[in-house]
Amino acid sequence: MNKTVFNFLAGAALSITVFASAGAQTRGGTLTTIIQPEPVILSSALNTAAPTGFFSANVFDGLLEYDNNFKLRPALAQSWNISKDSKTLTFHLRHGVKWHDGQPFTSADVKWTLENVWKKIHPRNQIIFATVTSVDTPDDYTVIIHFSQPSLAVLSSLNSNGAQVLPKHLYEGTDILNNPYNNKPVGTGPFVFKEWSKGNYITLERNPNYWDKGKPYLDKIVFKVIPDAGARAAALETGEVQYAPFSPVPLKDADRLSKLSSLKLETRGYEWLSPWLFLDINVDRPYFKDARVRQALAYAIDRNALNKVVWYGFGKPAVSPVVSTLKQFHTDDVPKYDFDPKKAEALLDAAGLKRDADGVRLHISLDFLPYGDDYKRSGEYIKQALKRVGIDVNLRAQDTPTYTRRVYGDRDYDLSVVWFAGFADPLVGVTRAYWSDSVGKNIPWSNGSGYRNSEADKLIEQATSSPDQNERIALFKKFQQRVETDLPSIPLLELHFFTVHSVNLKDAVSGVDQAYGSLKNAWFDSATKVASTAAQK
Repeated sequence: MNKTVFNFLAGAALSITVFASAGAQTRGGTLTTIIQPEPVILSSALNTAAPTGFFSANVFDGLLEYDNNFKLRPALAQSWNISKDSKTLTFHLRHGVKWHDGQPFTSADVKWTLENVWKKIHPRNQIIFATVTSVDTPDDYTVIIHFSQPSLAVLSSLNSNGAQVLPKHLYEGTDILNNPYNNKPVGTGPFVFKEWSKGNYITLERNPNYWDKGKPYLDKIVFKVIPDAGARAAALETGEVQYAPFSPVPLKDADRLSKLSSLKLETRGYEWLSPWLFLDINVDRPYFKDARVRQALAYAIDRNALNKVVWYGFGKPAVSPVVSTLKQFHTDDVPKYDFDPKKAEALLDAAGLKRDADGVRLHISLDFLPYGDDYKRSGEYIKQALKRVGIDVNLRAQDTPTYTRRVYGDRDYDLSVVWFAGFADPLVGVTRAYWSDSVGKNIPWSNGSGYRNSEADKLIEQATSSPDQNERIALFKKFQQRVETDLPSIPLLELHFFTVHSVNLKDAVSGVDQAYGSLKNAWFDSATKVASTAAQK
């Protein structure tokens, strides 16, 4: 076996242990959390938007879980192994697991989901599982996946968010994307779906038959929809809400809230995401076909000021779509576009975009991700930055379904401010933004720019099938150099998300993917006294 593959698997194998409970957890209670914006759909197998991911991990399990050190832990799969040629991956499934409707979970569910969802619909897994040639299920508890080429990235994306398994008996033979169970999900996870009051809340209740005996500890989780940022902060301060991920309050309020004795600001649980903020450019627009115009946009934006003024330092200027915390894959050896308005103007002049009598070179639109004020303010900042070099920008606000259809389906846009999760391997989260095969297919969170480059595609395909991690690292570095030269999108910031939760909520973080992980380990500590907000003022 290739040495790199062996070391990777050895680290995984060491993690196949059962973590003993300390025995101090208290059972019971209702956790009220914030989900914002409201999900469009309730299954991450079909939509990888952050609100859906945060919710659905509590209803569905993955084959594996990740601990706080990126090591693999058993979930629906009790054990796994890879063949010597790294082309066959075998999972031995947990016995006795039931779907929430009482039907048994079997290998047929995994096979059906892989063949019909992961390979065809899931925006990230289409690449990861592209080289799967067949799936064998010799019995109800064994899944054997055959690859035409090795796929080292697979084990980086087998948690509930990365590879959510759907119930075959409820989906087979249906229109998958419009199946009614997308919005009344039936999973195997720690909590059971009860109600979705659109615009108000989603309720889950404890699964009494969960395979992870003794868990979850909470009786119920209520996901409240609170669109107003100030109202979200107030709900946390008063104790109406006890848990809220993805930087839920205005960034200017984060420091104040962290000083309250009743609340804790937590930055762990986002390591697996490797999130970055970027400006997508519709390269099919005539004026953006010229690389000089795209480069001018990059030179016109001061990323340091964007981080300080808009994001209050909860980020870091980005030079590549592979964030710097992914040290083995990231490279600084790429074309850089430091803030230089004069160079931006010179490039626009050279591209033939001269200022008119009003000083305007170009009129364009910018659509920002409808996930809160931070993205709107990022759009406003970019509008002002581009105005200084003669580009007039019209900001467009819309709901999430309209936004995703406009960018990834109709492609009726000029610029888009959005964030993606890069995850633990660039093949899982980064390359989807550049792979030409997904252009225009109305697959949210894929290649919105419309970038098509044969060299970039080849590098992605080689990294997909290489059995040598060192070779993959070299390929990804070449990939970064290629896309930062072509610049179909502009990396802006490496984002630093945070969670705010009540101090008496314990074990809310149990893995590097907690933002997209279940709350089966969370519990309320009655011994921890929470001071009233009034007493702290």
